[in-house]
Amino acid sequence: MTDTQMDRCRKRLEQFLVDLLEPVGRSERRHWGSVYVRGLLLDGERKSVEPMAKRLPDGNEQAMQQFVGQSPWEWQPVWARLARRMVKELEPDAVWVIDDTGFPKQGGHSVGVARQYSGTLGKTANCQVAVSLHEVCTEGAAVLSWRLYLPESWANDPQKLAEAGVPEDVKFRKKWELALEMIDQAREWELTDRIVVADAGYGDVTEFREELDKRKLRYTVGVQSTTGVWLEPPHPRKLKPQRTGRPPSASHYGKQRPVAVKEAAQQAQGWKKVRWREGSKGWLESRFWAVRVQPSHGFHEGRGPGKEIWLLIEWPETTTEPTRYFFCDLPADYSLRRLVQVAKARWKIEQDYQQLKEELGLDHYEGRSWSGWHHHVTLVMLAHSFLTLETLRNKKNFWVDPAEDASCRGRERGTFRRRRV
Repeated sequence: MTDTQMDRCRKRLEQFLVDLLEPVGRSERRHWGSVYVRGLLLDGERKSVEPMAKRLPDGNEQAMQQFVGQSPWEWQPVWARLARRMVKELEPDAVWVIDDTGFPKQGGHSVGVARQYSGTLGKTANCQVAVSLHEVCTEGAAVLSWRLYLPESWANDPQKLAEAGVPEDVKFRKKWELALEMIDQAREWELTDRIVVADAGYGDVTEFREELDKRKLRYTVGVQSTTGVWLEPPHPRKLKPQRTGRPPSASHYGKQRPVAVKEAAQQAQGWKKVRWREGSKGWLESRFWAVRVQPSHGFHEGRGPGKEIWLLIEWPETTTEPTRYFFCDLPADYSLRRLVQVAKARWKIEQDYQQLKEELGLDHYEGRSWSGWHHHVTLVMLAHSFLTLETLRNKKNFWVDPAEDASCRGRERGTFRRRRV
């Protein structure tokens, strides 16, 4: 935002922050929190404390640095208030999207930094990696929470943890475990359950899908081309118990065998072209095929098939093989277009990550501490949500008062039957 734009919407920003910054404590902290958010919203290449303080007429580098880096305010209550506010604004038809992003770093002292793979960077590099949970609808999106991923080299180094101020109860967690923590936290805040959308980094983890099942959460997640499925319900044979006590083997199924989803795509007929949204260069469309299947992840251990879900496959006419595969635990009466729309909800997160970093300085924090990193991303979340509300406010077809008119729908349920579309 320019200075002129900021002046025009400053009252709305102050009103937006009044309730959200209340948990940080005394009025002085709330003041510097508001100043910091304004600094993030103003134009400028760097959004670290020093350059922001110089751009702000009431900026104070020392006070801002102390607020974000040393002040002992809790960020979780701010996240909870922001989440409750934004989910009302983003109704109806929202989903939860899980994703992760990398923060390139030069040194090795910032909390969680290590040589590790980042999908954002597309390579192994010296960086921090954070997992995030987003509320996404067709009109916009908001970040609900973050989890900074601590590699095992950090989690198993007490000295590093102590120097960065990492709480003692923070242990090593895989990224999919961090994702579940955020989902559980959102439910503790009494947010409405949503369909969970994630890429193959999460969808390929059987335990992640099973944990979503336990929580009775529907999902649409990417999977690899080698993932196995039963295209028709298998009929295991009754075999005599093995005296060795070992679990039953795949021989229970005789000649029946699951197939890889890539093989299922090669056998498929009736591909349909689907448009899912209008982009800057026209409508985005591709060819898709969907079928009801049962995952076969326990086949080689003699376990029974998984519950019936959708297998959705994208195969553009311009490629020699399919490009994406999805497991969709969604009702059997969902149309192909609806399946595609849910699966493609992740595109908004890529756009938001770009805005969070390039415009709001998400990865510009130069401190090294655990609390400093979380304080910074919390204030970036507030700035991003405010921009989202400003965008919605300017949409001609957006509802008059989302905060009051937004409906709260319960969990989606449906019956299942095998069906191809």
